[in-house]
Amino acid sequence: MTDYDVIIAGGGMVGACLAHALARDGLRVAVVEPFPLDSASQPSYDDRAIALAYGTRCILEGLGVWDGLGPAAEPIREVHVSDRGHFGFTRLDARDEEVEALGYVVTGRDLGRALLGPLAVAGGGADLVCPARVRDFAIGPDEVRVAVEPVPGAASDGAASMPRTLTAALLVAADGGRSAIRARLGIPQREHAYRHHAVIANVTPALPHRGVAYERFTDSGPLALLPMTDDRCGLVWTVRDDDLADLLALDDRRFLARLQERFGFRLGRFGAVGRRSHYPLELRLAHTQVLERVAIIGNAAHTVHPIAGQGFNLGIRDVAALAGVLADAHRDGRDLGSLGVLERYAEARRRDHRAVVLATDALARLFASPAAPLQLVRNLGMLALDTLPPLKRALARAAMGLSAGSRLP
Repeated sequence: MTDYDVIIAGGGMVGACLAHALARDGLRVAVVEPFPLDSASQPSYDDRAIALAYGTRCILEGLGVWDGLGPAAEPIREVHVSDRGHFGFTRLDARDEEVEALGYVVTGRDLGRALLGPLAVAGGGADLVCPARVRDFAIGPDEVRVAVEPVPGAASDGAASMPRTLTAALLVAADGGRSAIRARLGIPQREHAYRHHAVIANVTPALPHRGVAYERFTDSGPLALLPMTDDRCGLVWTVRDDDLADLLALDDRRFLARLQERFGFRLGRFGAVGRRSHYPLELRLAHTQVLERVAIIGNAAHTVHPIAGQGFNLGIRDVAALAGVLADAHRDGRDLGSLGVLERYAEARRRDHRAVVLATDALARLFASPAAPLQLVRNLGMLALDTLPPLKRALARAAMGLSAGSRLP
């Protein structure tokens, strides 16, 4: 008998959600994570704004973590999309979809508290092996053997007694966009570097945001402002690689002046900005996401442009689908790591992965082009969306994560 049914490599947002889902279904789960599993230590759980689609809220409710997260979540009641200097625009409104909100915005830190708190207490349903990392693994006919080791220099009272080898029916790679497990398996990827960076910060405007999220396309890339608690906004500002150093070198006053010039005055003057961070924008899609005894989920399987805020939402739909497949197999007494079981998961997710990758990549390229014919096409397209209810409803449901067909946990 194996030590566990499932070993999850990675305790970030997607890995922690999967641990909740599987433990709730009675599976024996271990989470191997290089950082202490608390929202103050894990780099995924910082103060950046995380956009949660309406469908993601439904999944988090199913996992039993929304009650702890809901008070810190700011509803997105409307989305305003525009093209700077051009006539095209469209709006999505929660009232048209007869829902409270199209989505919600939380900080990574608040999401971390809601996810990790229940896992960290005794009886939380999963064994937390941390701070530790997967050193190696070997796939056998009946189990996967995972060698773990303490992270050098990390404080851990249990490091000396940490088990060196764990066994399970299935290893799940939730170890991020630079997944060591995916690389170790030699799985190729579709890759594209957009030659842009996303600059992330929280800003405070003079006017209340009233639950409106803004996506404003500019000649240097999209600029998004997401409504947050205390009338702050989460900024995701796409800039060309060549312009990044100059933007980061600006002091707060000049940074806000540059932002004002790009965004305009819909929210009045920006009065404060928090700590700035940045990351390169890339497209990555693994050619296969399941092998015998291994499944790859979240950013380890796909990294997309943030243009529509779909990254975490795509990953949590992976969680919902994989948890559903594994729960069915567990109930029927089937081998959780068998390729037959895992291919059901891969097939369930294939359409959603391709649709989101295609849509975000096409939008990023379309709105980055200065060509006049493409500018006309995209502006006419936005006007058409704003005047044709069936098209607008389809877009709204896709943005809400309700058109992917993922089974909720």
